[in-house]
Amino acid sequence: MQKPSVSKSRKWLPAGLPVMLCLCVLGSILTAAILSSNIFYSELLFRSTTSVASVSRGQLVLPHSLMNQIADLQSQVGVLLEQLHGASAESKALTTFADQLLHIATSLEKFAEALSDFYDSSSSGTNEVSTVDEDFSDPDESEINQGSDTHSFNSGELHNYTALKPNRLIGKKNFLGVEAISQSVGLLCANMASNVDRFMGYKIYRMCPDDWDIAQKLMISGCDPLPRRRCFSKTPPRYSKPLPINSSLWSQPADTNIMWSHYKCKDYSCLVSNGTIGKRGFFKCSNCFDLSKRGWEIPTNESTSAEFTIDEVLRLKPGEIRIGLDFSPTTGTFAALMKERNVTIASATLNLGAPFNEVIALRGLLPLYLSIGSRLPFFDNTLDIVHSTLFLDGWMGLDLLQFVLHDWDRVLRPKGLLWVDRFFCKRDELKMYLDEFSRLHYKKLLWRVVPKTDKLEDESFFSAVLEKPLRS
Repeated sequence: MQKPSVSKSRKWLPAGLPVMLCLCVLGSILTAAILSSNIFYSELLFRSTTSVASVSRGQLVLPHSLMNQIADLQSQVGVLLEQLHGASAESKALTTFADQLLHIATSLEKFAEALSDFYDSSSSGTNEVSTVDEDFSDPDESEINQGSDTHSFNSGELHNYTALKPNRLIGKKNFLGVEAISQSVGLLCANMASNVDRFMGYKIYRMCPDDWDIAQKLMISGCDPLPRRRCFSKTPPRYSKPLPINSSLWSQPADTNIMWSHYKCKDYSCLVSNGTIGKRGFFKCSNCFDLSKRGWEIPTNESTSAEFTIDEVLRLKPGEIRIGLDFSPTTGTFAALMKERNVTIASATLNLGAPFNEVIALRGLLPLYLSIGSRLPFFDNTLDIVHSTLFLDGWMGLDLLQFVLHDWDRVLRPKGLLWVDRFFCKRDELKMYLDEFSRLHYKKLLWRVVPKTDKLEDESFFSAVLEKPLRS
């Protein structure tokens, strides 16, 4: 009797398994090659002038994801080997083929280790990931404010950040429904390449440069969000534990808990002293740091003041105002007053020449470090109230105002309150701005327009509490 052919005896094998194995390994090798040659970096925004697998300025920068890719390759082939070794003896040829593939993966791992050793020896243990020299001189204001002519990034760490981050199991979707994570970075960062390179020019797992002022300038100029960094933030060297919440709201923070290096004032007394007026480095919310000035509690004359009291506003929605946002130059006083009334407020502000965010946090409140051009990090229809003072002023163009107002509308829940607190502008421009608020079609609950008398200009104050309508 004629023996059955070998091909017929292997019907238990999927017909395309050898091809699948080849494609799997070939794809993994290509992935490793692509990562090592820097093709994975965003071509539209981050066009690199150097290759990751090449030596630049005497240093070789190896992608940190290469080792992970090789480990994934070994794991995949190992699973296939287990399945094959448990099958019939007639599959030895295919098992041998898979063993050879595993040897290829092992060789790749050794190659990666050799590259790492070469990199470590060439960098003399400095653990640098960027080919950009650390230059911490003052940034070029013209580049930050107007953008540079080049879109080329040289920072290896920036490319590491922007490279697609595949899941641990290649080809498998995570709980977010994606196979890889793309980290965020602002579009206009491409217009400020040298300063973004400088921002990313640090040593990983070492101390970050004390450069938050550069970061804030980049944010304000549209490079927002900034890329994340893999370094440790500096802390005040003599930091003391914060005060308990029952006393921190209205107590002056300790000087030792603030890093003063980038402020004109070098202690808290400078922020509140009458002798330093005009020399403090900030002018918006000039009395903010005097925590004895509470505000929003004493009823005012309606003909001369545009300020509503907090209790007056909360009575409009008894028991309904629980969470909200204060978008203002602030040290958290509005949020502190609301906290005393069991309302949680996030205070969104920048450090405009003084430690606004640090003081908010030291008072036991929630600071939200956010630029004016950023989309609010809240989901739609979630906040009970949005309050703003000393921010919405006549300096704003109508386009910007429209985007800001519609973003606030997005996060406010139905029947939520928009509290516009002392908006001011020239009197002949008032109608133009009021028309923009009217286009929201909110219900007017409180409304007040009074002359602004603290300056000689013909200006007016406008305040309103508006209710967001239901929309289908």
